[in-house]
Amino acid sequence: MLSIEKYQEEFVAHLSRCAITKEPKNLYEPITYILNLGGKRLRPVLTLMAADVFNAGYKKALHAALSIEIFHNFSLVHDDIMDDAPLRRGKATVHEKWNINTGILSGDAMLILAYQLFENYDVNTFQDLAKLFSRTALQVCEGQQYDIDFETRGDVTITEYLKMIEYKTAVLVGAALQMGAIVARVSIDDQKNIYEFGKNLGIAFQLQDDYLDAFGNPETFGKQVGGDIIENKKTYLYLKALEFSNKEERDKLQELFATSLEDNTEKIATAKQCFVSSGSAQATKQAIEAYTNLAFKTLERLNVSNDKKELLKSFGTRLMNRTT
Repeated sequence: MLSIEKYQEEFVAHLSRCAITKEPKNLYEPITYILNLGGKRLRPVLTLMAADVFNAGYKKALHAALSIEIFHNFSLVHDDIMDDAPLRRGKATVHEKWNINTGILSGDAMLILAYQLFENYDVNTFQDLAKLFSRTALQVCEGQQYDIDFETRGDVTITEYLKMIEYKTAVLVGAALQMGAIVARVSIDDQKNIYEFGKNLGIAFQLQDDYLDAFGNPETFGKQVGGDIIENKKTYLYLKALEFSNKEERDKLQELFATSLEDNTEKIATAKQCFVSSGSAQATKQAIEAYTNLAFKTLERLNVSNDKKELLKSFGTRLMNRTT
């Protein structure tokens, strides 16, 4: 087993070797641009780690890891268009640097490229990877639609929200781990267990992302702080603030999240103050910890050594304590 940093290095080296330089440039340059913006490489690292955990060797999983990273970035390109987001990882988003049409088309090409990478595996592995990928990709789309729908709904529940982030974010983390297990050709039980570990870790990841969107440092977070507030998104922070507030406070918060302003500075400050005073910010931190611990409990069922379980656990601990 390698360190997390070493897995990141190995994946980035593989990404560089697979750089796309084909024509037309206006289709492929945006793909290269978004893939080279950096980031934590969370999902591909998990794919490589899973292959090593199950004794297959991470190098066998490099193509699957690249597939999951390309798909993830494809979803970001399209999400940024839908959110009209100006920044991604501290740099201009694809549709801002080029244009919306280029963002849509390059994103579509990324989805196809992600599938093509499965052709590097034998037939059985190809089929298992493709089935998991197809199911996961559709769930991600469903999660994105839920997210959009919630922006105009005033009756979103915590249960609905958790389902949305499970589909939009967590299933892809689970799939990243299961892909490594598929490449290693392990039992269905081990595949399911490592998927559940990833899914719960993914929910914790998204809750942390929601928290950082409001309270993160813009220089390290890499995205526009307060973006969810500007977009009137019904995040866990918002829903918990409603739950903990009295009627007058709820009415004010709901009114705030029904407005669209040119200058959102005051709106962001007011929402953040409400999140803190209501106890919502603290409750979100507790939920992050709870889902991380649930992921750790799932590790107990894996048929691997304790040392390997500890490596996966250390990854989850780092995720829970991240600031970016």
